[in-house]
Amino acid sequence: MAMTVHVDVVSAEESIFSGLAEFVVVPGEMGELGVFPRHNALMTRIKPGSVRIKHPDQEQLEHIYVSGGMLEVQPGVVTILADTAIRGGDLDEARALEAKQAAEEAIKNRASDIDYAQAQAELAEAIAQLRAIQQIRKQSGH
Repeated sequence: MAMTVHVDVVSAEESIFSGLAEFVVVPGEMGELGVFPRHNALMTRIKPGSVRIKHPDQEQLEHIYVSGGMLEVQPGVVTILADTAIRGGDLDEARALEAKQAAEEAIKNRASDIDYAQAQAELAEAIAQLRAIQQIRKQSGH
């Protein structure tokens, strides 16, 4: 049996995942972080992207989209506190494309009432959702 670490993914709305994993990959602020059992303790911010969880005795990774938040690693426990978290299968590609187009339009039209920094954040979030959808499709062979 492989070594495991307990992983909790929690959003403001609900607990998305709580269980054992062989490893977890998290979109850290400075790049992706791979966390394996017995990883050194750390705390860092995470950016919008796909959290990938490798369950014991399963080949497929579970994908969870997070819109940002915090990662805490302690001996034996990985906690992801996400602003928003959505299971990979629940991501809506059409909605993400609409959000991306709206944000791009707001950025182009600087005279808009929408805050430029807010539009940039929304664009980054939509792009991260679309990347997560692409990763899931690639993994499942679609």
